[in-house]
Amino acid sequence: MNEQTQIALIGGGIMSFTLATILKELQPSLQIHIYEMLDDVGLESSMAWNNAGTGHQALCELNYTPRQKDGSINITKALKINQQFELSKEFWAYCVKNNLLDTPKSFINPLPHLSFVADSNVAFLKDRFEALRQSPFYKNMLFSQDKDQIAQWVPLVMRDRDPNQSVAATFIDSGSDVNFGAIVTQLKNNLTKQDGIDIFLSHKVTDLNQSSKGWELQITDTKNDIRKKVQADFVFLGAGGGAFPLLQKSGIPEGRGYGGFPVSGLWLVCNNKDLIDKHATKVYGKASVGDPPMSVPHLDSRIIDGKKELMFGPYAGFNTRFLKSGSLLDFPLSARWNNIIPMLQAGIDNIPLTAYLVRQVFLNKKGRVEKLEFYMPSAKEEDWDLKLAGQRVQIIKKNAQGRGFLEFGTEVVVSADKSLAAVLGASPGASISVDVILELLEKCFATQVSKNYDKLKEMIPSYKNTLEQNIAAFNTQRSKTAQALQMPFTEI
Repeated sequence: MNEQTQIALIGGGIMSFTLATILKELQPSLQIHIYEMLDDVGLESSMAWNNAGTGHQALCELNYTPRQKDGSINITKALKINQQFELSKEFWAYCVKNNLLDTPKSFINPLPHLSFVADSNVAFLKDRFEALRQSPFYKNMLFSQDKDQIAQWVPLVMRDRDPNQSVAATFIDSGSDVNFGAIVTQLKNNLTKQDGIDIFLSHKVTDLNQSSKGWELQITDTKNDIRKKVQADFVFLGAGGGAFPLLQKSGIPEGRGYGGFPVSGLWLVCNNKDLIDKHATKVYGKASVGDPPMSVPHLDSRIIDGKKELMFGPYAGFNTRFLKSGSLLDFPLSARWNNIIPMLQAGIDNIPLTAYLVRQVFLNKKGRVEKLEFYMPSAKEEDWDLKLAGQRVQIIKKNAQGRGFLEFGTEVVVSADKSLAAVLGASPGASISVDVILELLEKCFATQVSKNYDKLKEMIPSYKNTLEQNIAAFNTQRSKTAQALQMPFTEI
C-alpha cells in the first residue's frame, strides 16, 4: 500500500499532538498523518503514571539552581524553565478558550510546590531562596525553618521526625500537577474532527529514507499485518526514546555522533486513603552526595483521571529498552561507528552513575521504603505498592572539546534542508513541550511562522518576549493565564 501526506508525525505523545494542533491553527489546510505504534495515544512518556506530572517551572527542583564554585547560586536555568512552562500554560489556556481542550481540571490542577532539606543542606536552600526572590517570578515563595510552620504545609513530612534535626523548606502555592496523557487524548479528540488529519494506531515505522520526492517511510500496520510505504514532505520524530533509533535510520549528518542512555523508573504508590488525603503538595529534596540529578525522589500528590493519588520516587534503574514497550536490544543496537567513542567516553566519565543505577536495580522494597523515610519518617511498608514508571533516554553527545558526555535535558535535532526534525532527551520534557515545538517551527516552518506571527502571539502571548518584557507584563499576562486555567495567582 502506498500513501502520501504533507507532514508525518511519528509518535502519539505530547510533542506530536502539540505540533499538530499548532500547525492546524496556523494553516488549517495542511495534511497531517500521525503514526503511533501502540493501540492508543499517550501511553508512553506522556501517560500519567509514566512521569511525575510536575509542571516543571523550577519552583521546587533544586538541581535547576546549582551552587557555583564561588558559593553563589546560579538561577539562570530556573528562570528559563519558569518561562518555558509559562508558554505551555498560555497555549493550554488558548486551547481551553477555543474548545481544543476540555475543562482545565481535567488535565491541570493547582498544587503547591515545596522543597525540603535537612542538616547540611539548610544553608543551600536559604541561599537559593534569597537568590530566586530577586526575580518577580519567585516573589511569592516562602521560606521557613520553623518546624510548626513546615508541619502545616506538609504534616506527613514532619510526623515522627527527630526533633533535634535541623530542617528547612520553601513553599509556593502557584505550582501545578499536570496529566499530560489527558492533554494528548483531548488534543487527539479535537484533531480527529478536522479535515486533513489522519491518526494511525498500531502502526510502527520501521525505516525511512530520503529521495528527490521527499521522505519515504516504511510502516507496518501491526494489527492487520499490512506493510505500507508513505511519502511525506516533512517528518517529525517525536516518539520519546523511540525517536533516537529512527533518527539514526534517517541518515541525516546532524544526527551522527548522538547516543542514547536509557534509564527506567519505579514508583512507590500509596494504598492508604488516610495518608493520601493528608498530603497535598509536591515535595522535592536534594540529591545525595555522588548521586545524579535524576536520582532526586519526590513525594507527590497527584490527580489522575479525577482521583487523588500519592506516590514517591521515581527510583531510577537500568534496562536496555528505549521505550517501556521497547526491546532489550534497543541500546546495544544503537551503537554505530560515529557514536561508539562518545558513548564509551560518557560511560567512563559516568561510572558513579552506572554504579548508582546498579544499586537501584537491586534495591528491594524495604530499601525503597527506607529512602522514603527521609521525606516521611512514619512510612510503613504495607501502605505502599510498587509500580513501574516510564523509560527515559538521556542524550549522549560530544561537548565543545569533542568528548562524549551525558546531557540532561531536551534537544531538537534538525536536518540541513529542514525536512526532518527529532526531539531527544527527557526532563523537563513534556512541561516545556510548547517551547520545544516553537523552536522546531522557527527552524523548519519559518515562512509559516513569519506569515502567522500575530496568530502565534494570540495563541502564546509571551512568545518572543524577552525576560524584561515578561517581568513587565507579569501581573497582566500571568493573571489571564491563571484565570483561564483556574489556577491560583497572586499579584506582586
